[in-house]
Amino acid sequence: MMIGPIGSNPYSAYAAAMSYARPAVSTGQVEESKPIVNPGESTEVAPGRKSSPAECETCANRKYQDGSDEMVSYKGATHIDAGSSVSKVMAHEQEHVSNAYEKAAKGGGKVLQASVQIKMAICPECGRAYSAGGTTTTKISYPKDPYSQNRKSAESMVTAGGNFDKAV
Repeated sequence: MMIGPIGSNPYSAYAAAMSYARPAVSTGQVEESKPIVNPGESTEVAPGRKSSPAECETCANRKYQDGSDEMVSYKGATHIDAGSSVSKVMAHEQEHVSNAYEKAAKGGGKVLQASVQIKMAICPECGRAYSAGGTTTTKISYPKDPYSQNRKSAESMVTAGGNFDKAV
């Protein structure tokens, strides 16, 4: 995987290099061109791919939706182009981190850990790299109150010995 700016096509350098190495062969047939559904993208078809990024139906129809119960963006299915998917998914996941800090502050707690994982994928049709989603994990510690400690100790006495396995 090539490291480069968001929105760059990792196969464009390879396709450009291959266009110089390949001899021009004329088959006599006129090749049909697909309509451009992603304006501003490359029209070069990478080797082994079905279409160019400009003609990719899969990228044009890809939608993102948040599955959490928090009030954040992307509650309804929303299209994000592959070039900006990483930055927009990261910004969305940062909303979850921000909400965790707000929740901890309101309840007198402390955020112990907050991490964001961005999942990447390659489009099977055009070969572009895009963000396939993200996951935010947070751990918040709240101050201990004596009532919950007493309840836990009472529950442990009741449940002790509740699971009994006897080998015959």
